[in-house]
Order: sequence, then structure tokens, then C-alpha cells
Amino acid sequence: MTFSDIRLVATDMDGTLLNSKHEIHESFFPVFRKLKEHGIIFVAASGRQYFNLAKTLDAVKDEVIFAAENGSYVVFKDEEIHIQAIDPEITRELIVIAREIKNTYPIICGKKKAYVENNDEEFINHLKLYFERYEVVEDLLEITDDQFLKFTLCDLAGSEANSYPHYKKYEEALQVKVSGPIWLDISHKKANKGRAMEVLQEKFNITAEQTMVFGDYLNDFEMLQKAHYSYAMANAHPDIKKIARFIAKSNDENGVVEVLLGITE
Repeated sequence: MTFSDIRLVATDMDGTLLNSKHEIHESFFPVFRKLKEHGIIFVAASGRQYFNLAKTLDAVKDEVIFAAENGSYVVFKDEEIHIQAIDPEITRELIVIAREIKNTYPIICGKKKAYVENNDEEFINHLKLYFERYEVVEDLLEITDDQFLKFTLCDLAGSEANSYPHYKKYEEALQVKVSGPIWLDISHKKANKGRAMEVLQEKFNITAEQTMVFGDYLNDFEMLQKAHYSYAMANAHPDIKKIARFIAKSNDENGVVEVLLGITE
């Protein structure tokens, strides 16, 4: 595999490019520079908020395409490339259900900011890792002046076993993704990282054979299907490992950078 084989590289962030402390290894930036020198497009594809992603990759933010909120909001240099919002009425229905689930905190992921109705310290500490702009409001049902990119649950009891069963019935109409041990994301049916890859591949005339992606959790499923060079991390969910063509070392072993070094040397 060489530079001539790859035109687009997309990576998930948490559990993938970032280590368990949510940090980027310093060795990433020299590799990133080599990718850019060879005209390779780099995409940060994450469930994180756009503003949070831009801060995390501040040193190179004007050279990165951000597929934020699980691909429902794709941005480059503050220009919107793609947006796939969820129906506000459906979001309100999801909020009502969330209020009945123990140890679970609902979040409306708006285009302007995120909205929550609880300031519990443990919850807010988790929230701040992924959301740079947020507001604590009295009632999420009253939020109207924004586009809803995603509805998220922070489930401190464990999303796959605790909250996911309550929303499984929506899977035919919406994207319902366990995106981490304590996170459940619900989006428009057409909003996922795979769709974001399609949009970018079409825009830049790039094929799946020229695309390399990295992921670790279930919200990366569709994205891995859009690339020939699909990598699951060693720490990935078993279902992600099943569909990936290749396995990279874990996020704590700097697996993404190691693979990228292989095409930059």
C-alpha cells in the first residue's frame, strides 16, 4: 500500500485516534503533515460535537474535514458540506422515554450547542469531554430555536443493557447506535458516518478503494463499509472487528498512527 492507493483517510476519535485519556499522541501531527503533502484528505468522524472536535484538533482544524455528531454534520473551514437533522417532534418523543430510564441523562445535540436539563456533577464531567458548547435548561421539550443533529443519552448504568432496549423499536425509522459503554446516539435514518463518507467520496470523486477508515464502536459500522481499507482497533467492539478487513493496534498503542506511518514511509 502506498500514497497512490489512498486519497481519503477517516478516523473515529474516542477509542480510536485518541488514547484512553482522550489525548492525541504527538506523533500524529508529523504523519498528518505527510498526508497533506500528498494531497490526502483527512476526516475526523466522531459522535462528538463539531465545536469540541475543532478544539481537539485546533492545531490543524483548517485542514481537517469534520464529520461531527456521527456524520449528521460535515464541516470544512466552517463551511457546511452536509447536514442531516432529526425531526424535533420525534426528538421530543425520545426525551419523554429517556425520563423514565434510571441513571440516564438526555442530551439534545443542536447545531448551535447541546442542551441538557440536569447539572449532576458526574454527568457534566462526562458531557464536557465531548461537548464544548452546552446549556443547562429547565425543560428540553421547550427547545425550539435550533436544528437537532442528534439525540444522545449518557447512560451511567451502561447503554447497551440499560437504555438501548427502550429505543430498539425505533431502529427501522432512525439510526439507533450504542456509541460507547455509557453512550446511546439516535439520529435521522440517513445520518451516519457511512453516509458522510459517501457525501465526501462523491464530492471529491474518490472511490471506496481509495479510502481508509478506522473505528472501534458500533457508530462506526457504516463507515467501515464504505472503505476497502477498513480498520478495527484491537480494542474494538466484536461486531466491528467482524466487518473490518484489517485490525490495527489499540488506541493506547497508537494504532492509527502506526498504520498511517506504513503509507508515509
